[in-house]
Amino acid sequence: MQKHERGAVAVEFAILLPLLLMLVLGTIEFGRAYNAQITLTNAARDGVRVMSIANDPAGAKAAARNAAAGVSTAISDSDVTLSTDVCKAEQQVTLTINYNLSTITGIAGPFPMTGKGVMLCGG
Repeated sequence: MQKHERGAVAVEFAILLPLLLMLVLGTIEFGRAYNAQITLTNAARDGVRVMSIANDPAGAKAAARNAAAGVSTAISDSDVTLSTDVCKAEQQVTLTINYNLSTITGIAGPFPMTGKGVMLCGG
């Protein structure tokens, strides 16, 4: 290696390092958001299942909150909404969970996320 080329590798690394870090952190953030979305959707399904079988709005909201605890334990009853308080046979009931996902890096966000479950009443 010649004397005038000694710092070229360090300069190239300094130019590429921010790009590589952005790719890695972006992948982590996307994976975390995708996991949160799946968890919220599954939690909404669990809650709406309780409502359609047991006709228990409070139990449905509690089941949804408990199932969504992997995303956040701060999800409250006001974040969980039911389309009806009384589940009549052959009627559809919808449970929706709303949550704002904050990011680890703080570069973007928070991202509003929604989990939604729909089921016929009566099982």
